[in-house]
Amino acid sequence: MPRPRVSRSPLASSRASGDLTLSCGGGRGVEVPELSGLAPVGSFASLPSLDLPLKVKGRIWKDNDERLYVGVVCGVRQPEQFATLVASSTLTAYEGKPALRWVTRTGVRNFMWLDRPGTAVYIGATPGLAAEMEPLANDITER
Repeated sequence: MPRPRVSRSPLASSRASGDLTLSCGGGRGVEVPELSGLAPVGSFASLPSLDLPLKVKGRIWKDNDERLYVGVVCGVRQPEQFATLVASSTLTAYEGKPALRWVTRTGVRNFMWLDRPGTAVYIGATPGLAAEMEPLANDITER
């Protein structure tokens, strides 16, 4: 089966009309570029993999049965706390920041990094869209 074609709007100094900003409240957020080739299908407010009850804000896109999830996890302040958020995860680094990778029982690939105290960025994807995770992470910017 061919992989879905996903393109992201080019990053520019001004916000593109299809871009989305997710934040943990007042102050800075993270900007998610427009994901053409995928249809927006809703939002989510929790991540069952988290070992702590934290506030989550996220959006979901799809292509047929494939899903891509992008969100922010709010409230984690210390790298030590972040490292213990998902029991079955592997601790890595992303651009010098602590990051976690894990796969759920249903096969969803997950990646999250502590962007700054109080805000972690989350990306999840079903297997058919997993290749989009790294380029998307690279295109997410602070706003």
